[in-house]
Amino acid sequence: MSISVSAVSVRFDADQMWVSLDDGRVLGVPLAWFPRLRDASPEVREAVSISPAGLHWEALDEDISIAGLLSGTGDLTQARPHAA
Repeated sequence: MSISVSAVSVRFDADQMWVSLDDGRVLGVPLAWFPRLRDASPEVREAVSISPAGLHWEALDEDISIAGLLSGTGDLTQARPHAA
């Protein structure tokens, strides 16, 4: 049986995103993992929608799953090197 964990709040400091979970844990995630969030204004960062599956920023077209954060997964949309 899997246990579902959801975010209850999100806050930011200069270089981290802090995600509070409904089980009491708080995840500190480097903004460097998510360049669109890192480069966004504070107002855009604060406009997050929290759902059972994760976090969404409409203005950035950014979706971050709680499962991904718990596994240590950063932004998977970054460009990969092209084959020669």
